[in-house]
Amino acid sequence: MKAVILAAGKSTRTHPLTINRPKCLLKVANKTILGHILNKLEGLVEEAIIVIGHCGEQISNHFGSSYGKIKITYVQQKSQLGTGNALSSAENLVSDRFIVLMGDDIYSREDIERCLEHEYCILAKEVKDVSSFGEVVANDKFLSDIKEKPESGSEGLANTGLYVLDKNIFAVIKKLKKSSRGEYEVTDAVRAFAKKKKIIVERADFWLPVTYPWSLLDANEAVSDNISSDVYATVEKGAIIKGKVFVGRNSLIRSGAYIEGPVVIGENCDIGPNCYIRAFSSIGNNCRIGNAVEVKNSIVMDNTHIGHLSYVGDSVIGENVNLGAGFIVANLRHDNETVKSVVKEELISTGRRKFGTIIAENVKTGIRTSVYPGRKIWPNKTTLPGEIVKRDIT
Repeated sequence: MKAVILAAGKSTRTHPLTINRPKCLLKVANKTILGHILNKLEGLVEEAIIVIGHCGEQISNHFGSSYGKIKITYVQQKSQLGTGNALSSAENLVSDRFIVLMGDDIYSREDIERCLEHEYCILAKEVKDVSSFGEVVANDKFLSDIKEKPESGSEGLANTGLYVLDKNIFAVIKKLKKSSRGEYEVTDAVRAFAKKKKIIVERADFWLPVTYPWSLLDANEAVSDNISSDVYATVEKGAIIKGKVFVGRNSLIRSGAYIEGPVVIGENCDIGPNCYIRAFSSIGNNCRIGNAVEVKNSIVMDNTHIGHLSYVGDSVIGENVNLGAGFIVANLRHDNETVKSVVKEELISTGRRKFGTIIAENVKTGIRTSVYPGRKIWPNKTTLPGEIVKRDIT
């Protein structure tokens, strides 16, 4: 069995984190999204065909030619012409049945195994508001339609983008017309395929789509619950570690640090003294968390330094970031409403009552910088000492 993983898209809705990198390389609990997918596929497939495009060389450089016992083959989507076109890039590399997965969603092994029991299958998940997804319509247990982002905000079955198909799908893709977005959609191909073949609709127990930058926080929380409690670091006397906490090798937890799991901390980190790392936080490799810093429910990526007397809550901080001393992010509105954020020039609700900031790679902030809830800072930007970030810095 082979898997085709679609990882070629530009992912503009997750800007600024994906301006200079593919979304599948963003990390959740210190492992890339694509790494989580490949973990679930081990023992189920012999080969993963990864369709790359935007910054694709970063993916091939990161994973190389194998992942555990899974052989990895890369194929380039030459033009950004949609998911159907991306899938067709793998036509000459599959010979029979194969599984298709989106490279920026996290699935469960159990759901994948159930889907592989069927000749043809689509995985769907019950959601409270299906309007943000493709809606799967089932007739009895078989697929009858896929409605792209229906206007109704009602409950329904969301398309997870996981399919079990065979080579006959490529003939269908060749006959596709471009969608209203000017792309060839894999959903259109599967919908047409369902008129010829019976496609089983399986209900997912677990599915984490990373649609927006703050989706990483939901994914991080869900994945962190399953971490192992292993501390390979040097822990000074007076440091307290509670709950499920993983700390990588060559890290130092200084006296007075209070770490309350689930928390993941990478290798070669320097944590403390007298800092508070709260639940559902992930700190990457080679990070420095200074004196009297509090990190709460946040993702801090590799090679980042958070200066003393800072607060980072419900936020995603990119790689190679330096947050000057006294950095404060606000993560709650005074009116207690859900925090809004700008995506593709449109102000939308994050659906989160508590949400701080998204800071991309190589940002440097001046001391005592403060950030309003929901604001974002683009790669390589800086702030002045004492600056208050009221609008996205792009």
